[in-house]
Amino acid sequence: MQHGKYRFIAGFLALPVILYAVFVISPFVQAIYYSFTDWTGLSSDFKMVGFKNYNWLLHDDLFWKAVGHNVVLLLVVPLVTLGLGLFFAFMLNVGGRRRKNAAISGVRGSSLYKVIYFFPQVLSIAIVALLFQFTYNPRNGAINSFLDGVGLDSLQQQWLADPKLALWCLMAVMVWSNVGFYVVLFSAGMSSIPRDFYEAALLDGANRIETFFKITLPLLWDTVQTGWIYMGIIALDAFAVVQIMTVGPGGPADSTQVMGYYVYTKTFHDGQAGRATTIGVAMLIVTLIFAVIVTRLGRRERLEY
Repeated sequence: MQHGKYRFIAGFLALPVILYAVFVISPFVQAIYYSFTDWTGLSSDFKMVGFKNYNWLLHDDLFWKAVGHNVVLLLVVPLVTLGLGLFFAFMLNVGGRRRKNAAISGVRGSSLYKVIYFFPQVLSIAIVALLFQFTYNPRNGAINSFLDGVGLDSLQQQWLADPKLALWCLMAVMVWSNVGFYVVLFSAGMSSIPRDFYEAALLDGANRIETFFKITLPLLWDTVQTGWIYMGIIALDAFAVVQIMTVGPGGPADSTQVMGYYVYTKTFHDGQAGRATTIGVAMLIVTLIFAVIVTRLGRRERLEY
């Protein structure tokens, strides 16, 4: 059994490792290399400029404004998305009325609700962004038309044209488009938790809130932590919604500028691919820092059942 074991393992791992190195590691290495050049993205002629691009990045006001917006997205979008996902999943699986043959149960029609919640995942983010762009239209959009129809025209806003509201409008779209996935994901995790745990807790006098924080959340913590990292990566990008929905894009007055779109601007509008890759390297560093922080802060004893 031991004869040729390592050759056998290497034979299975060789192709995946080669593909990973070519299509994942290689682009990262190339991006880091080009960040030290003055490459335009179109010409094959470029020269090394050392840390000049990084020095520019440290003193670029628009970059730091984009970083600030990404930080806001990073703090709000994952928290709201995962919070709503956990709430709806808990209501669908455990929040129903007590029945004769079960101490706990989900709401009636929970399977239909899961399909409805998951529906935004079927749509491309480009389609979602276009739909909400029309929804936020200040003249004939659905929101202002509804407010006018119910006599609340004083609450009508410019939405995406207002620098104070534009970023929050984007965050609402990102939450709406992602929360359904986590409702289904968390529902699958909750359905595997033995019902005996909930029944024992209810018999001991625990209410729904206590069972959520003492049973459901601890047993789903690994899934929540993974979802937090995934949503953080989405928040650090946000390219599609900015590109499609906002004025400019990135406006008004750079109020929705994010690092992902700034990379696009530097590459295709300004012809400064070297500086664009520098921003990309900065995004890589921020993403890694975020993943490490979430992993370290969320580390806890693994619970099994």
